[in-house]
Amino acid sequence: VAYLIIFHILFVLFVWTYWKSIFTLPVQPGKKYHMSYADKERYENEERPEVQRQILAEIARKLPVYTRTGNGGIRFCDRCQLIKPDRCHHCSVCAVCVLKMDHHCPWVNNCIGFSNYKFFLLFLAYSLLYCLYIAATVFKYFIKYWTGELTNGRSKFHVLFLLFVAVMFFVSLMFLFGYHCWLVSRNRSTLEAFSAPVFQNGPDKNGFNLGFVKNLQQVFGEEKKLWLLPIASSQGDGHFFPMRALCEAQNPLLANEEQWEDDRIDEELH
Repeated sequence: VAYLIIFHILFVLFVWTYWKSIFTLPVQPGKKYHMSYADKERYENEERPEVQRQILAEIARKLPVYTRTGNGGIRFCDRCQLIKPDRCHHCSVCAVCVLKMDHHCPWVNNCIGFSNYKFFLLFLAYSLLYCLYIAATVFKYFIKYWTGELTNGRSKFHVLFLLFVAVMFFVSLMFLFGYHCWLVSRNRSTLEAFSAPVFQNGPDKNGFNLGFVKNLQQVFGEEKKLWLLPIASSQGDGHFFPMRALCEAQNPLLANEEQWEDDRIDEELH
């Protein structure tokens, strides 16, 4: 009875997290990140790249956008016609820009991003426990088969098949889940692990690293009782993410517009 209860609890959590990973649609940037008709027409009619960059910079001044392209320009999506928020990327499979995009997962046939990253992590965790539980409960029958105590031919096939599949998936999921745990501890996405985000002062792979505890809260929220449940509890709305607390003199991105204006006035007075 205890085995059956544990089995069904893990199975329900496994199916629940898989369902949420599949049917939680990726969150797209809000309307304020989309170009207006006038700005779009002005941008498209301009042929000089440097002027186009100035137009994008003017539009992005009112937006909390701090990451840049490799050449220091504003991150702009030509297909979606919008200014990309920080950590937002265009998914060629879904054909949309996804907030805090991590990767497009073929196993769930969905884009993993801000809206369903927590569900994806829980799906990996409960899948790992599910495979481990099956392998542990079948292993004693495998010992009986190995010692010759198991005589039923069909049982031999079932035991070998279950043990092989459970162990195979457990090993593969262990590496994948461990990698994503490392990403969460560093507050990085899969895309950022391969290509560091670029700020005005250059690339910084730890630009969003707030420390281990705060990094966990970014994904799972502050309510610890909700961490292991497939309920949305991630912090923020996916458009803006806090960055490392560096000195503003070293990292001008951490200063807001009012502080920039005060610095300019102080320099003029000096």
